[in-house]
Amino acid sequence: MRLDKSTKRKSRMERIILNQILNMEVILYLVLLLMCGSCLGKQEVKLGVLLPSRGNYPFIKDKVLPAIEYAIESIENSTKLPNHKFVVNYRDSECSETIGPLKAIDLYVDRDVDVFFGPVCDYAVAPIARFSGYWNIPVISAGATVKAFDNKTEYRLLTRIQGAYAKNAEFVLEVAKAFNWTNVGLFFHENMGGGRKGKSNCYFTVEPIFYKLKNQLKFQPKYEQFDENFPNEYDFGELLLKASTYTRIVVLCASADSVRDIMIKAHELNFDNGEYVFLNIDLFSSKNESEKPWYREDDTAERNEKARKAYEALMTVTLRKPTSPEYKHFSEEVKKRAESKDRNFTYGEEEVNSFVGAFHDAVILYAIALNETLTRNLSITNGTEITKLMWNRTFDGITGTVSIDDNGDRNADYSLLDMNPKNGKFEVVANYYGNNKEYKPEPDKKIYWAGGRNSPPPDTPTCGFDGSKCPPSEPFPEYGIVIIVLGSLLVIVLVTAFFIYRHIKLEAELAEMNWRVRWEDIMFGSMENDKKLKRQGSSVSLNRKMSLASSTCSVDTIAVHLSDVGQRQLFTKTGYYKGAIMAIKSIHKTSLTVNKPLLIEVKRIKDLQNDHIVRFIGACIDPPNMCILTEYCQKGSLQDVLENEQIKLDWMFRYSLMQDILRGMTYLFNSDIRSHGNMKSTNCVVDGRFVLKITDFGLHALRGPPDDVEEGMYAFYRTQLWTAPELLRMHYRPPEGTQKGDVYSFAIICQEIVYRSGVFYLANLDLSPEEIHQKVKNGLKPYFRPTLEEADCPCDELAEVIRKCWSEDPMERPDFQALKSTIRKLNKDGDKGNILDNLLSRMEQYANNLEALVEERTSDYLEQKKKAEDLLYMMLPKSVACNLMRGEICHAETYNCVTIYFSDICGFTAMSSESTPMQVVQLLNDLYTAFDSVIENFDVYKVETIGDAYMVVSGLPMRNGNLHAREIARMSISLLNATMSFKIRHRPNEQLKLRIGIHTGPVVAGVVGLKMPRYCLFGDTVNTTSRMESNGLPLRIHVSPCTKEVLDTFTTFDLELRGPVEMKGKGTVITYWLKGERVAPSQDKESII
Repeated sequence: MRLDKSTKRKSRMERIILNQILNMEVILYLVLLLMCGSCLGKQEVKLGVLLPSRGNYPFIKDKVLPAIEYAIESIENSTKLPNHKFVVNYRDSECSETIGPLKAIDLYVDRDVDVFFGPVCDYAVAPIARFSGYWNIPVISAGATVKAFDNKTEYRLLTRIQGAYAKNAEFVLEVAKAFNWTNVGLFFHENMGGGRKGKSNCYFTVEPIFYKLKNQLKFQPKYEQFDENFPNEYDFGELLLKASTYTRIVVLCASADSVRDIMIKAHELNFDNGEYVFLNIDLFSSKNESEKPWYREDDTAERNEKARKAYEALMTVTLRKPTSPEYKHFSEEVKKRAESKDRNFTYGEEEVNSFVGAFHDAVILYAIALNETLTRNLSITNGTEITKLMWNRTFDGITGTVSIDDNGDRNADYSLLDMNPKNGKFEVVANYYGNNKEYKPEPDKKIYWAGGRNSPPPDTPTCGFDGSKCPPSEPFPEYGIVIIVLGSLLVIVLVTAFFIYRHIKLEAELAEMNWRVRWEDIMFGSMENDKKLKRQGSSVSLNRKMSLASSTCSVDTIAVHLSDVGQRQLFTKTGYYKGAIMAIKSIHKTSLTVNKPLLIEVKRIKDLQNDHIVRFIGACIDPPNMCILTEYCQKGSLQDVLENEQIKLDWMFRYSLMQDILRGMTYLFNSDIRSHGNMKSTNCVVDGRFVLKITDFGLHALRGPPDDVEEGMYAFYRTQLWTAPELLRMHYRPPEGTQKGDVYSFAIICQEIVYRSGVFYLANLDLSPEEIHQKVKNGLKPYFRPTLEEADCPCDELAEVIRKCWSEDPMERPDFQALKSTIRKLNKDGDKGNILDNLLSRMEQYANNLEALVEERTSDYLEQKKKAEDLLYMMLPKSVACNLMRGEICHAETYNCVTIYFSDICGFTAMSSESTPMQVVQLLNDLYTAFDSVIENFDVYKVETIGDAYMVVSGLPMRNGNLHAREIARMSISLLNATMSFKIRHRPNEQLKLRIGIHTGPVVAGVVGLKMPRYCLFGDTVNTTSRMESNGLPLRIHVSPCTKEVLDTFTTFDLELRGPVEMKGKGTVITYWLKGERVAPSQDKESII
């Protein structure tokens, strides 16, 4: 029994010891596990941050990154994700729909991202949010607030941490319900100036408000929109008066300056009398900016006072600003970090903006979701699961309670601000809590309604918007009715009498036919020879006689060559009528019936008065000389100006031409003519002031197709290149055309102005007018149009306007009034100032063209003159050539002492017989080119080369004392050395054997002949030099006694006596060999004279 107790005690002790050992092993295992974990390192969580690095955005990198780093430190200091390390990979999105997605793709390809924070800009975040669903990477953005991002089927991994504009719409709806408003109008900025700006932020802001009010209040709000980029185009007063006809509650959305201008205009219209309420949507402004939005330091005290008064009728809708001590500390810390990174960067705000706080909470939200994902043993790359855990969640963030709904959008909180009239500051009077969807007025705060009201005004006036609901208190008196009836009868009688008088006057004018011109009254020829025209005082003259019947000039071209300043050559049929020159166009008809419709149309044409319309003077309807007389524009047609390369047209000038066309066509469309029907560049003419005018419109009963242009001809199809496709397809085309067809023709003319390469220019494509006509008429997609590239236009907007104008569907083409406004905006520089300024600018451009042309021609002349002079100097001595160019006679001149060089090639005749003529020419050219390069280094003149003979002289035409012998001697040595190294192309193994002779003596030199004049030497010295050369030996320099005598004066030349030599005509002569020079030529600086 005792043994059993001892045994039990022992086994109990063993179990205790065993348990302690096991506990120590577990503790040791955990310690080792922790040590190994620290040895292995923490797993990286890669945050891809896509924000702009610069710009006027509240969410630039310098503002947001410190907040993200602050949030990361908070996570690392907590117990969450202890084995993970956050790494920020920043890329500059530039707020660009192109750059932003490319940066995101780079991060994805480089595997540097597990979650995207940003972008904020809507057009940048859209493609990334689409890609993320395929990449399985979450996207958390403080932007993407537009309604389109509500569709999470397309953007399934997008979480919006700052809510959406749709949440703001819910707040506006609650405000309307709180004040019993059901009729609400919208007043907002929208980009309407064309281009590629896209919809404005204000459009996206009010869009959900529009649909929310429409769906919840069963009332479709009316709206007014304006483009604040073009403030001069819109009158806020007119827009406000228009809005006052259907609403008293106005939701505003625009820039702070535009809102201020609107409210000042509202004050001037007495809209701050208490009947109107303006709700300004200003979500993201800082506390300082939203406190006194009516005040401007750079404005007058009077306007500031007007603005303050007007802002009593305005309340501001904004995101709720956090007020907790934690947020204040967060703001100070973020600003401190930002300024420590970049000392040049300053926040300039008391507290950081809402985007900064939103990105901080975005990091916290992601960390919470990631922690739960890892707890469930899922991967960090499972973006779908992480996004699911972020949605439908509520947590405490630095900005307060953060509530994300089941669609991944934050239930944002908003505040309603109203101005306290005592201090002029806007204060929070109510808040809206998105999590509970609850509107709560701020305690101890009241709304100061404008006009001294104690309650909100009704959304509909008691008497209605037009006062019709309040009948007059007293009945209208009977005498008033009598006065109105009698007055109405009197007005009717007067109006009837006016129209009767007008009709009688019109009939009299039609019967008078004062537009008719007699053929005898039209003068042709020079006015200087016509006494009658002289008496009429005209000073214009033509340089050649013309007649209507015999003229062979172009019918629809009026052009003047700019270079013909003295005698202007006219390219249109012209004549003189009443002392003024007129353009005359033939009427291609054999007979003409004058009826009332024709008379009415002629009167309408004659009554047109506009600076950009060619004036109709009259018409001659006497067969066979029937013609139309119009104003004459001497600069020609637009086509002539464009095809004249001498005229330099900058883009301001080209825009002015387009504007002139639009002004003329706009006037024409607003007149009784309505349309042109034959619009083309040849029917746009330019007068002497470079003002473009429209011609050849109307009078279709008088005009007819030219006799020499029939269907099927080249000229016929060319005239159709400006015609709209819908008109080409008509079998019976109206001669007056259509307004939309004229817009198409204007587009073709604009393309001519852009390229200046003719009508319907096609790059890299050569088609005949008939082929182009057929392709345009067929109307097959893609529609056939001339070449138009954005790079060739000064701006993309111009190319877009031209493409709209030549749309296949006529209804898609803008009218000329809209085009006039659009082109004026594009031509901001050229449309400044008055008419005189623009005219002077055009004349200055014209003068500059002439100056440039004269300068170019002068430069060409001087260049050609220099080439001719250089060629002459190569043929004659420069002094002789200068005398000949001055027209002076070049007399022969005697030179008492010169030295002449003669050389030829030994065995040249035999070599020539064994070589081809081309080889002989190549040999001499190579040799004499080498010689010419050598003699340039000496004071010598090359006289001529005859075959293989080479003749050089020194001492003329410029005398040089006794240096001529030295120069020829040195040159001979150099030429002999050059010959030793010379290689014959077709006989490289043969040595060329040059034989040289030099002699000194007197000569006579002069120019011989008139055609191909030559500078020749005459005298016995030339013959003696020739004998010295012919009696010499190959590769030796044969020197005469006269030359040796001069060379001895230099004491540097090595001469060897050859002895007596028998020369023809000279007898026996003691000659010498020149072997070289003992001293280098560069060392002899003295001249021996």
